Amino acid sequence: MAESRFGLPLPNRGLAFGDGFFETLVFTAGHLRLAADHHARMQQAAAALYLTLPAALATAEALEATLATLATANQLPAARLRLQLWRGGGGRYPPATDAAEWLATAETFVPDDSAITNADFALETHSIYSPLSFCKGPQAWLYVRAAHERQQRELNEIILCDAHRHVAEAGAAAIFWVKNEVLFTPALETGCVAGVRRAQVLRAARAADAECREGLFMRGELLAADAVFAANVAAVRMVLQVGETSFTPALPAFIQNLSS
Repeated sequence: MAESRFGLPLPNRGLAFGDGFFETLVFTAGHLRLAADHHARMQQAAAALYLTLPAALATAEALEATLATLATANQLPAARLRLQLWRGGGGRYPPATDAAEWLATAETFVPDDSAITNADFALETHSIYSPLSFCKGPQAWLYVRAAHERQQRELNEIILCDAHRHVAEAGAAAIFWVKNEVLFTPALETGCVAGVRRAQVLRAARAADAECREGLFMRGELLAADAVFAANVAAVRMVLQVGETSFTPALPAFIQNLSS
């Protein structure tokens, strides 16, 4: 449907209460990138919100087929997709149904794996752990605030910590660092999103017998790293500087061989 003709009927619980979640996905080379990981997170988010996924999204195969149709209809061989789900029906806080309604949109995907040359820790916003912090949507205001600060400070990237100053994640990506050939990344208990690329990086590291540590790490531990990188479904990007600290522009070998 054309954007100019699209409308949402009211009441809408997504607008009224944020009663739902979203996924950002990439369709390229004829397939949906990391479809199984996206679908697993969607299932977990739906369960946490007491929602039932609709048939068109009920399996990883259905998800890929549905979104491939959208990308093809828009003549986009490489598409950045946004899938928004929300609870149907109206009412106040008590829900009347577990049925989910959904909307998928597509735009041209332009890959960007350029290095991040100017990052720093957020000063105004910290991550918050909750039963829903692993998925996208319920805490999106955190990332809007962080992105505003990043713009105001003219940074390439911003890094969020939790209230106890543990490193959590980048503004729109998981954060990783390497020290003495050990891979580190914050635990989900910091409130970071359970990113699909985060899952892929950890799988690749373990398959390569690399030592991995997920945990609660202070800022100084990241700043003492040999190399730092950020990773989301769109790209893996080296972080060359955080504040006044510079890092080696070198990715581990298992990252360089990641499949899309």
